[in-house]
Amino acid sequence: MSNIKLLKPVLFFVFFIILFIIFFISKPSDASEGIAIYWGQNGNEGNLSSTCATGRYAYVNVAFLVKFGNGQTPELNLAGHCNPAANTCTHIGSQVKECQSRGIKVMLSLGGGIGNYSIGSKEDAIMVADYLWNNFLGGKSSSRPLGDAVLDGIDFNIELGSPQHWDNLARFLSKFGNRGRKVYLTGAPQCPFPDRLMGSALNTTLFDYIWVQFYNNAPCQYTSGLPAAPEAAGSGYIPPDVLVSQILPTIKKSGKYGGIMLWSKFWDDRNGYSSSIFASV
Repeated sequence: MSNIKLLKPVLFFVFFIILFIIFFISKPSDASEGIAIYWGQNGNEGNLSSTCATGRYAYVNVAFLVKFGNGQTPELNLAGHCNPAANTCTHIGSQVKECQSRGIKVMLSLGGGIGNYSIGSKEDAIMVADYLWNNFLGGKSSSRPLGDAVLDGIDFNIELGSPQHWDNLARFLSKFGNRGRKVYLTGAPQCPFPDRLMGSALNTTLFDYIWVQFYNNAPCQYTSGLPAAPEAAGSGYIPPDVLVSQILPTIKKSGKYGGIMLWSKFWDDRNGYSSSIFASV
C-alpha cells in the first residue's frame, strides 16, 4: 500500500463527473481493465439496465447507502430513481442481474458526501456487515431493498465521520466470501496517502479495486484525478485527448493499473467522457 497515493475531494460529489485511476491492490484472477461508474444519484441518468447496455462500463457502483451504524436504521438513497422506504426499488434487482449477465460487477456503495454513517465499535461492524450480507449480498431477508439480486460486493466511499472500525467492517464482509461466493471490496480513498478515514481499512489489504480520487488538489490533480468537463469543478479538468495521449500511456505502465472511474453516469451522459476514452482505457 505504501506506493499508492490517494486524494481528498474538496467539492460535493453530486455536482461533478470525476475521473479516477483504478488500482488493484493485488490483482484478482478475474480482474479486467475498464471503466467504473457511479449510478443512482440522479433520476435523469437512465436506469441501471441502460447504463450497463452501453457496453462502456466494467463496474457499476450503486450509490449510496447514506445512513447506517451506531444502531441506526440503514437508509438507501437512490435520488429520483425510486424510494427504498416505500419499497419501490425492488425492480432494480432484475436490472442488477442483467448487468451481471453482461459480465459487469455491481457494488453497493456506502457513504458519500452527505448522510449520517459511522461504525461505533467492533460489535457495530459485525451488525452492519450482517445487514449488508442479508439485504444486498448472499444472505436472506424479508426486506431486501433491491429484491433478490445478489450484488457482487461493497464499495467504501467514506467521506464523513470517524475513521474508526472501517477495517473491522472490511474484515467481516470479506469473511462472508468463505460461504461460497466472493464478496468484492472496492474503495474510493483520497489523496494524499494515507487516507484520513479509510487508511486502516485499506491497510487490511482485503480490497480488490481502488478508485483513487485526484482533483482540486494541486499536487495530485494532473496526475490522474480529473473532472470530465471544464464546468464540473473549480480546477483540474483534463480534456479527453490529453488524458489519452499524455497521461494514460504513463500510468498504464504500472502493474497495478486497472482502468478509470467516473462520477457519475449523469455527467458522463452529458459530456460523453467515457465514449471519448473507452478505446484507450
